[in-house]
Amino acid sequence: MAAAAPADATLVLRDVAKSFGAVAALRSGSLVVESGSIHALIGENGAGKSTMVKIIAGLYRRDSGVFRLDGEEVDFTSTADSKAAGVAVIYQEPTLFPDLTVAENIFVGRQPLSRLGLIDRRRMREEARELFARLGVPIDPDRLAEGLSIADQQIIEIAKAISLDARLLVMDEPTAALSGVEVDRLFGVARSLRDRGAGIVFISHRFEEVFDLCDTLTVMRDGAYVSTHRTDEVTVDQIVKEMVGRSIEALFPKEVAPIGEAVLEVERLDRGGVFHDISFQVRSGEIVALAGLVGAGRSEVARAVFGVDAYDSGSVRMNGADVAPRSPQAAIAAGMAFVPEDRRKQGLVMELSVARNLTLTLRSQVSRFGLINNRAEARAAEDWSRRLQVKTGSPQHAAATMSGGNQQKVVLAKWLATDPTLLIVDEPTRGIDIGTKSEVHRLLSDLAGRGVAIVMISSELPEVLGMADRVLVMHEGRITAELSRAEATPERVMHAATASTEETVA
Repeated sequence: MAAAAPADATLVLRDVAKSFGAVAALRSGSLVVESGSIHALIGENGAGKSTMVKIIAGLYRRDSGVFRLDGEEVDFTSTADSKAAGVAVIYQEPTLFPDLTVAENIFVGRQPLSRLGLIDRRRMREEARELFARLGVPIDPDRLAEGLSIADQQIIEIAKAISLDARLLVMDEPTAALSGVEVDRLFGVARSLRDRGAGIVFISHRFEEVFDLCDTLTVMRDGAYVSTHRTDEVTVDQIVKEMVGRSIEALFPKEVAPIGEAVLEVERLDRGGVFHDISFQVRSGEIVALAGLVGAGRSEVARAVFGVDAYDSGSVRMNGADVAPRSPQAAIAAGMAFVPEDRRKQGLVMELSVARNLTLTLRSQVSRFGLINNRAEARAAEDWSRRLQVKTGSPQHAAATMSGGNQQKVVLAKWLATDPTLLIVDEPTRGIDIGTKSEVHRLLSDLAGRGVAIVMISSELPEVLGMADRVLVMHEGRITAELSRAEATPERVMHAATASTEETVA
C-alpha cells in the first residue's frame, strides 16, 4: 500500500486498475508525485507502467481506483481532457509535423491571431523564442521540424508543454536515442522545470539516470505497486530485487566457455571519415565487446563487416575465406548473423505478424514453389518462440503489439534460426527491462558455450564488463585499446574511450 499523499501532491493515483477483457494490465497501480519533484516510475516490461501513463494521458479510462490532479478528482476521456488539465507526455519518439516549422509545431491548433483574425506569425515566433530562452536551448523557431534530432524534437515537445502551462510532465524513456551530451541537456531542462514547481514523472530502464536525476522512485511489478523510496536512501541492488526478485549479480550470467580458433578476421578495414585501420579477430566461444562513446564508429564497423555498408580498403574473412564486401547475402552464406541497434526500423517489419518476422530468414524452409506454407511457418515460429521464451498474445499478432524485450527476442530468434557461427549484436539490451536483459545475457552466454563467436556492441559499461571475454575500445573511428576480461576496468575503458590513456592495442 502506498504511503499517504502530501497535501501539495500534483498527482495521486491510488489502487488504479485496468483490464482488457480477461487480461488485467494494471491490478493495483499507485503513484504520488509532489510538486517541484522528479519521480521515477520503474519496473520490468509488463509491470503496468505504460498502462498507467496512458491513463494519465487520457488514452485509457481506469476501471477503478483514485485519480487526482492537484487535489481534484479527474476522469479523463480523451487526450484533449488530459492536456486541458495541465498534463503533458513526452514520448521516446516525438510526433511532430515534419513539414511545419518549430514554432508552428508548438502552437499547432492554437496559433496566436492578429486583430484581423489572421495568424500572427511574428508573435508566434517571439513566443517560441521566449520558451527556448526559458529552457536555455538555442533552437530556431523558423526551421522545419523535418531533420531535427530526436533530442531537439523532445525539447520542442517540452516547450509546447510549457506553453500550455503543464503542471505535470511525463517523460517516457526520453533518453533511449540520445547521446551523452543530449541527455545532459535534457536533464538540465528537467531540473529547471522542477525548480519552477512542476511535477515530473520519469520512466527509464537506466538506473544511473534514475539515481542522477530523480528525487524519489516508485517500483511496480506484475501490474501492481511495490514500493516508493527516496533515491538517496536506497541501492540499485535493493531496487533490482524488488523489481525481479533476484540480485544484481544475476544480471550477467556469464559462463566460462572454451575458446577455439579464429572465426572472424578483420584486417586494416578503412572508410574515409568514419573508421580507420580496424583490425581484430573473434574466436569461437568468445564474446568480444566493442565499447566506446556514441559516435566512436562501432556500429559503422559492424555494418561494414556484415556487408550493409561499403568500406574503402581492408578485408573481412570468415573461417579463413574472404567475404565479399557490400554483400549481406555473402556474409550470411559465410555464417554471419547481425542484430541491428534499431530493432523497430531495421530488425523487424512491424506490420507483419510475429510468426512471419520469426521466419523471415527461413523462407526456403517454410515455402514451396514460392508460396508460404502457413502450417510450416507456424511450426517454426512456435519452435523459436519456445526456445527464446517469446511472450505474445498470438503469433499472428503484429510485431508492433509486443513489448520491446520480446521484439528483441524475435530479432534474435530470426537470426539464430540461420545457425550462425558468428553473431553480431548491436546494443542487445537497449530499451528493455532488467529481467529481459538477464535473459538476453544468458542466451548470449549459452551461445558462446556452444561455440558461437559473438561481437557485442554496447554503450552500457556494466554490460561490457559483465559479459565480454575481451573488450575493444574505440574512439573517433580507431581502436584505442584491447583489454582482456581481467584487464577491463571502468576506468581503463573510459580512459581509452576518451583517448585520455596510454593504453594501446596489444
